[in-house]
Amino acid sequence: MTKTTLLNRNLASFGIPIALLTLLVLFVQSSYFQANSPVLSLAITLDVLLTIPCIYFLLIRKTNIPKTTVVPMMILGLVIGMYSLPEHNQQYLQLFKTWFLPIIELSIATFIIFKVRKTIRIYKSQKDNSIDFFTTLKKTCAEILPKPLVLPFVTEISVFYYGFVYWKRRKLAENEFSYHKESGSVALYFVSIMLIGIEIMPIHHLLAKWSTIAAWILTILSIYSGFQVFGYVKSLMKRPIAVTKDTLLLRYGIMHEAEIPLSDIKEIRLSTKSFTKEDNILRFALLGELESHNVIIETHTEQTLYGLFGIKKPFTKLALHVDKPAEFREYLNSNIIQND
Repeated sequence: MTKTTLLNRNLASFGIPIALLTLLVLFVQSSYFQANSPVLSLAITLDVLLTIPCIYFLLIRKTNIPKTTVVPMMILGLVIGMYSLPEHNQQYLQLFKTWFLPIIELSIATFIIFKVRKTIRIYKSQKDNSIDFFTTLKKTCAEILPKPLVLPFVTEISVFYYGFVYWKRRKLAENEFSYHKESGSVALYFVSIMLIGIEIMPIHHLLAKWSTIAAWILTILSIYSGFQVFGYVKSLMKRPIAVTKDTLLLRYGIMHEAEIPLSDIKEIRLSTKSFTKEDNILRFALLGELESHNVIIETHTEQTLYGLFGIKKPFTKLALHVDKPAEFREYLNSNIIQND
Protein backbone atom coordinates (compact mmCIF):
# COMPACT_ATOMS: atom_id res chain seq x y z
CA MET A 1 0.00 0.00 0.00
CA THR A 2 1.43 3.39 -1.01
CA LYS A 3 1.72 6.30 1.41
CA THR A 4 -0.88 8.23 -0.58
CA THR A 5 -3.40 5.37 -0.36
CA LEU A 6 -2.73 4.97 3.36
CA LEU A 7 -3.17 8.70 3.93
CA ASN A 8 -6.43 8.73 2.00
CA ARG A 9 -7.73 5.76 3.98
CA ASN A 10 -6.82 7.38 7.30
CA LEU A 11 -8.45 10.64 6.23
CA ALA A 12 -11.60 8.75 5.33
CA SER A 13 -11.52 6.84 8.63
CA PHE A 14 -11.59 10.09 10.62
CA GLY A 15 -13.25 12.38 8.09
CA ILE A 16 -16.45 10.40 7.58
CA PRO A 17 -17.35 10.15 11.31
CA ILE A 18 -16.49 13.84 11.83
CA ALA A 19 -18.67 14.78 8.85
CA LEU A 20 -21.56 12.71 10.22
CA LEU A 21 -21.22 14.33 13.65
CA THR A 22 -21.22 17.76 12.00
CA LEU A 23 -24.40 16.93 10.08
CA LEU A 24 -26.08 15.81 13.31
CA VAL A 25 -25.12 19.09 15.02
CA LEU A 26 -26.61 21.05 12.11
CA PHE A 27 -29.73 18.87 12.20
CA VAL A 28 -30.24 19.58 15.91
CA GLN A 29 -30.27 23.32 15.08
CA SER A 30 -33.02 22.83 12.48
CA SER A 31 -36.65 23.74 13.02
CA TYR A 32 -37.73 20.16 12.24
CA PHE A 33 -35.74 18.83 15.23
CA GLN A 34 -37.04 21.62 17.47
CA ALA A 35 -40.58 20.63 16.62
CA ASN A 36 -39.98 16.91 17.25
CA SER A 37 -37.17 16.98 19.84
CA PRO A 38 -38.78 14.56 22.34
CA VAL A 39 -38.95 11.82 19.68
CA LEU A 40 -35.69 12.58 17.86
CA SER A 41 -33.48 13.00 20.96
CA LEU A 42 -33.17 9.24 21.45
CA ALA A 43 -32.28 8.76 17.77
CA ILE A 44 -29.60 11.48 17.93
CA THR A 45 -28.20 9.96 21.14
CA LEU A 46 -27.99 6.49 19.56
CA ASP A 47 -26.29 7.98 16.50
CA VAL A 48 -23.54 9.82 18.40
CA LEU A 49 -22.91 7.00 20.89
CA LEU A 50 -23.42 3.85 18.80
CA THR A 51 -24.03 4.32 15.07
CA ILE A 52 -21.11 6.66 14.30
CA PRO A 53 -18.61 4.77 16.52
CA CYS A 54 -19.68 1.54 14.74
CA ILE A 55 -19.16 3.18 11.34
CA TYR A 56 -15.73 4.37 12.55
CA PHE A 57 -14.88 0.82 13.69
CA LEU A 58 -15.80 -0.59 10.27
CA LEU A 59 -13.60 2.05 8.60
CA ILE A 60 -10.52 1.26 10.74
CA ARG A 61 -11.11 -2.50 10.98
CA LYS A 62 -8.49 -3.34 8.36
CA THR A 63 -6.08 -0.51 9.09
CA ASN A 64 -3.23 -0.07 11.58
CA ILE A 65 -5.30 2.36 13.67
CA PRO A 66 -5.81 0.81 17.15
CA LYS A 67 -9.35 -0.49 17.70
CA THR A 68 -9.36 1.10 21.15
CA THR A 69 -9.71 4.51 19.45
CA VAL A 70 -13.41 3.66 19.12
CA VAL A 71 -13.76 4.74 22.76
CA PRO A 72 -12.38 8.29 22.16
CA MET A 73 -14.73 8.52 19.17
CA MET A 74 -17.61 7.52 21.45
CA ILE A 75 -16.53 10.11 24.04
CA LEU A 76 -16.32 12.74 21.29
CA GLY A 77 -19.91 11.87 20.35
CA LEU A 78 -20.93 12.21 24.00
CA VAL A 79 -19.32 15.65 24.28
CA ILE A 80 -20.91 16.86 21.05
CA GLY A 81 -24.27 15.53 22.18
CA MET A 82 -23.96 17.31 25.55
CA TYR A 83 -23.19 20.63 23.84
CA SER A 84 -25.65 20.41 20.95
CA LEU A 85 -28.78 18.79 22.40
CA PRO A 86 -31.02 20.94 24.60
CA GLU A 87 -30.48 20.21 28.28
CA HIS A 88 -33.99 18.82 28.76
CA ASN A 89 -33.30 16.27 25.97
CA GLN A 90 -30.08 14.87 27.47
CA GLN A 91 -31.58 12.22 29.74
CA TYR A 92 -30.23 9.36 27.60
CA LEU A 93 -26.78 10.96 27.40
CA GLN A 94 -26.74 11.34 31.17
CA LEU A 95 -27.73 7.69 31.56
CA PHE A 96 -24.87 6.60 29.31
CA LYS A 97 -22.39 8.93 31.05
CA THR A 98 -23.37 7.70 34.52
CA TRP A 99 -23.66 3.93 33.97
CA PHE A 100 -22.12 2.75 30.71
CA LEU A 101 -19.10 5.01 30.15
CA PRO A 102 -17.33 4.01 33.41
CA ILE A 103 -17.79 0.33 32.53
CA ILE A 104 -16.31 0.89 29.05
CA GLU A 105 -13.38 2.88 30.43
CA LEU A 106 -12.69 0.23 33.09
CA SER A 107 -12.81 -2.50 30.45
CA ILE A 108 -10.30 -0.66 28.23
CA ALA A 109 -7.99 0.02 31.19
CA THR A 110 -8.18 -3.66 32.20
CA PHE A 111 -7.39 -4.73 28.64
CA ILE A 112 -4.35 -2.42 28.46
CA ILE A 113 -3.07 -3.60 31.85
CA PHE A 114 -3.54 -7.23 30.76
CA LYS A 115 -1.57 -6.65 27.55
CA VAL A 116 1.23 -4.84 29.38
CA ARG A 117 1.46 -7.56 32.04
CA LYS A 118 1.53 -10.19 29.29
CA THR A 119 4.37 -8.31 27.58
CA ILE A 120 6.34 -8.19 30.83
CA ARG A 121 5.84 -11.93 31.42
CA ILE A 122 6.94 -12.77 27.87
CA TYR A 123 9.97 -10.52 28.26
CA LYS A 124 10.96 -12.13 31.56
CA SER A 125 10.62 -15.63 30.07
CA GLN A 126 13.10 -14.84 27.30
CA LYS A 127 16.68 -15.79 27.96
CA ASP A 128 17.85 -14.07 24.82
CA ASN A 129 19.46 -10.73 25.72
CA SER A 130 18.49 -9.31 22.35
CA ILE A 131 14.89 -9.07 23.55
CA ASP A 132 14.51 -5.49 24.77
CA PHE A 133 11.67 -4.59 27.15
CA PHE A 134 11.31 -0.97 26.03
CA THR A 135 11.13 -1.95 22.35
CA THR A 136 8.74 -4.83 23.04
CA LEU A 137 6.44 -2.59 25.08
CA LYS A 138 6.37 0.03 22.33
CA LYS A 139 5.29 -2.56 19.78
CA THR A 140 2.57 -3.86 22.10
CA CYS A 141 1.18 -0.44 22.99
CA ALA A 142 1.23 0.67 19.35
CA GLU A 143 -1.39 -2.02 18.72
CA ILE A 144 -3.79 -0.89 21.45
CA LEU A 145 -3.25 2.86 21.98
CA PRO A 146 -3.59 5.94 19.76
CA LYS A 147 -0.19 6.93 18.36
CA PRO A 148 0.17 10.21 20.36
CA LEU A 149 -0.27 8.26 23.62
CA VAL A 150 2.14 5.40 22.90
CA LEU A 151 5.49 6.97 23.83
CA PRO A 152 4.29 8.89 26.92
CA PHE A 153 2.59 5.76 28.23
CA VAL A 154 5.54 3.49 27.41
CA THR A 155 7.99 5.96 29.00
CA GLU A 156 6.04 6.07 32.26
CA ILE A 157 5.74 2.27 32.46
CA SER A 158 9.43 1.82 31.57
CA VAL A 159 10.60 4.31 34.22
CA PHE A 160 8.79 2.30 36.88
CA TYR A 161 9.90 -1.05 35.43
CA TYR A 162 13.60 -0.24 35.08
CA GLY A 163 13.67 1.75 38.31
CA PHE A 164 11.85 -0.56 40.69
CA VAL A 165 11.18 -3.95 39.05
CA TYR A 166 14.22 -4.88 36.97
CA TRP A 167 17.06 -5.50 39.47
CA LYS A 168 18.67 -8.51 37.83
CA ARG A 169 22.20 -7.85 36.61
CA ARG A 170 22.40 -7.41 32.84
CA LYS A 171 25.07 -9.60 31.24
CA LEU A 172 26.45 -8.25 28.00
CA ALA A 173 26.47 -10.43 24.92
CA GLU A 174 29.36 -10.42 22.45
CA ASN A 175 27.57 -7.87 20.26
CA GLU A 176 26.65 -5.51 23.12
CA PHE A 177 28.56 -2.60 24.62
CA SER A 178 27.95 -0.62 27.81
CA TYR A 179 28.32 3.15 28.04
CA HIS A 180 27.49 4.06 31.65
CA LYS A 181 30.47 2.75 33.65
CA GLU A 182 33.21 5.18 32.62
CA SER A 183 31.33 8.25 31.39
CA GLY A 184 30.39 9.74 34.76
CA SER A 185 26.77 10.13 33.65
CA VAL A 186 25.42 7.91 36.41
CA ALA A 187 27.23 9.98 39.05
CA LEU A 188 25.75 13.19 37.61
CA TYR A 189 22.24 11.80 37.73
CA PHE A 190 22.61 10.53 41.28
CA VAL A 191 23.93 13.94 42.33
CA SER A 192 20.77 15.50 40.87
CA ILE A 193 18.64 13.01 42.85
CA MET A 194 20.53 13.92 46.04
CA LEU A 195 20.02 17.63 45.36
CA ILE A 196 16.31 17.07 44.91
CA GLY A 197 16.23 15.22 48.24
CA ILE A 198 18.26 17.89 50.08
CA GLU A 199 16.35 20.89 48.74
CA ILE A 200 12.83 19.52 48.91
CA MET A 201 12.17 20.08 52.64
CA PRO A 202 13.51 23.67 52.98
CA ILE A 203 11.65 24.74 49.83
CA HIS A 204 8.51 23.02 51.10
CA HIS A 205 8.61 24.93 54.40
CA LEU A 206 9.29 28.27 52.70
CA LEU A 207 6.52 27.80 50.15
CA ALA A 208 4.08 26.61 52.84
CA LYS A 209 4.19 30.09 54.39
CA TRP A 210 2.60 31.37 51.19
CA SER A 211 0.42 28.36 50.21
CA THR A 212 0.21 24.91 51.77
CA ILE A 213 -1.39 23.45 48.64
CA ALA A 214 1.34 24.86 46.39
CA ALA A 215 4.00 23.54 48.77
CA TRP A 216 2.61 20.02 48.67
CA ILE A 217 2.14 20.11 44.88
CA LEU A 218 5.79 21.12 44.42
CA THR A 219 6.93 18.46 46.92
CA ILE A 220 4.98 15.70 45.19
CA LEU A 221 6.30 16.81 41.78
CA SER A 222 9.87 16.86 43.17
CA ILE A 223 9.53 13.35 44.59
CA TYR A 224 8.04 12.16 41.32
CA SER A 225 10.92 13.79 39.41
CA GLY A 226 13.39 11.96 41.65
CA PHE A 227 11.69 8.65 40.83
CA GLN A 228 11.82 9.55 37.13
CA VAL A 229 15.55 10.30 37.23
CA PHE A 230 16.20 7.07 39.15
CA GLY A 231 14.32 5.08 36.49
CA TYR A 232 16.30 6.83 33.74
CA VAL A 233 19.60 5.98 35.46
CA LYS A 234 18.66 2.33 35.88
CA SER A 235 17.69 2.10 32.21
CA LEU A 236 21.25 3.15 31.24
CA MET A 237 22.48 -0.07 32.81
CA LYS A 238 19.83 -2.29 31.22
CA ARG A 239 19.82 -1.10 27.60
CA PRO A 240 23.30 -1.49 26.10
CA ILE A 241 24.36 -0.52 22.61
CA ALA A 242 23.98 -3.50 20.27
CA VAL A 243 25.30 -4.45 16.85
CA THR A 244 23.05 -6.79 14.88
CA LYS A 245 23.66 -8.42 11.52
CA ASP A 246 22.91 -5.26 9.55
CA THR A 247 22.07 -2.53 12.10
CA LEU A 248 23.74 -0.52 14.85
CA LEU A 249 21.26 -0.08 17.71
CA LEU A 250 22.30 2.96 19.72
CA ARG A 251 20.61 3.26 23.10
CA TYR A 252 20.94 5.78 25.89
CA GLY A 253 18.63 4.20 28.43
CA ILE A 254 15.07 5.06 27.50
CA MET A 255 16.00 8.68 26.82
CA HIS A 256 17.62 8.37 23.39
CA GLU A 257 17.86 5.75 20.68
CA ALA A 258 18.81 5.49 17.03
CA GLU A 259 19.04 2.71 14.47
CA ILE A 260 21.77 3.10 11.87
CA PRO A 261 22.11 0.63 8.98
CA LEU A 262 25.68 -0.70 8.93
CA SER A 263 25.82 0.00 5.21
CA ASP A 264 25.23 3.70 5.91
CA ILE A 265 28.14 4.14 8.35
CA LYS A 266 30.86 6.23 6.71
CA GLU A 267 33.40 6.47 9.54
CA ILE A 268 33.88 5.48 13.19
CA ARG A 269 36.39 7.80 14.82
CA LEU A 270 37.82 7.60 18.34
CA SER A 271 37.95 11.14 19.69
CA THR A 272 37.55 12.97 22.99
CA LYS A 273 38.17 16.43 21.53
CA SER A 274 35.56 19.10 22.12
CA PHE A 275 33.67 20.49 19.14
CA THR A 276 31.56 23.49 18.24
CA LYS A 277 28.20 23.99 16.55
CA GLU A 278 29.98 24.56 13.26
CA ASP A 279 31.16 20.92 13.33
CA ASN A 280 27.50 19.87 13.04
CA ILE A 281 27.91 17.01 15.51
CA LEU A 282 24.95 15.87 17.62
CA ARG A 283 25.57 14.60 21.16
CA PHE A 284 24.12 11.24 22.08
CA ALA A 285 23.57 12.36 25.69
CA LEU A 286 20.85 13.96 27.77
CA LEU A 287 23.06 16.37 29.72
CA GLY A 288 24.87 17.77 26.69
CA GLU A 289 28.42 19.00 27.28
CA LEU A 290 28.36 17.78 30.89
CA GLU A 291 28.78 14.25 29.53
CA SER A 292 31.95 13.08 27.84
CA HIS A 293 32.30 11.37 24.48
CA ASN A 294 35.00 9.14 22.99
CA VAL A 295 33.44 7.99 19.69
CA ILE A 296 32.15 9.95 16.72
CA ILE A 297 30.09 8.13 14.11
CA GLU A 298 29.55 9.68 10.69
CA THR A 299 26.94 8.42 8.25
CA HIS A 300 26.53 8.75 4.49
CA THR A 301 22.91 9.92 4.74
CA GLU A 302 20.87 11.72 7.36
CA GLN A 303 19.72 9.55 10.26
CA THR A 304 17.23 10.22 13.07
CA LEU A 305 17.82 10.37 16.80
CA TYR A 306 14.67 9.66 18.85
CA GLY A 307 14.49 11.33 22.25
CA LEU A 308 12.05 11.33 25.15
CA PHE A 309 8.38 11.25 24.14
CA GLY A 310 9.24 10.85 20.45
CA ILE A 311 11.25 14.05 19.93
CA LYS A 312 13.27 13.66 16.70
CA LYS A 313 16.62 15.15 15.74
CA PRO A 314 18.40 14.57 12.40
CA PHE A 315 22.13 13.90 12.26
CA THR A 316 24.99 12.74 10.07
CA LYS A 317 27.58 12.97 12.85
CA LEU A 318 26.95 11.62 16.33
CA ALA A 319 29.20 11.87 19.39
CA LEU A 320 28.74 9.25 22.10
CA HIS A 321 30.53 7.49 24.93
CA VAL A 322 31.32 3.77 24.92
CA ASP A 323 33.09 2.08 27.83
CA LYS A 324 35.36 0.10 25.48
CA PRO A 325 35.65 2.33 22.40
CA ALA A 326 38.49 0.45 20.66
CA GLU A 327 36.69 -2.90 20.94
CA PHE A 328 33.45 -1.27 19.83
CA ARG A 329 35.06 0.23 16.70
CA GLU A 330 36.83 -3.02 15.84
CA TYR A 331 33.67 -5.11 16.22
CA LEU A 332 31.59 -2.61 14.26
CA ASN A 333 34.12 -2.37 11.44
CA SER A 334 34.34 -6.15 11.15
CA ASN A 335 30.56 -6.38 10.79
CA ILE A 336 30.52 -3.58 8.22
CA ILE A 337 33.15 -5.43 6.17
CA GLN A 338 31.09 -8.64 6.37
CA ASN A 339 28.08 -6.81 5.01
CA ASP A 340 29.94 -5.34 2.05
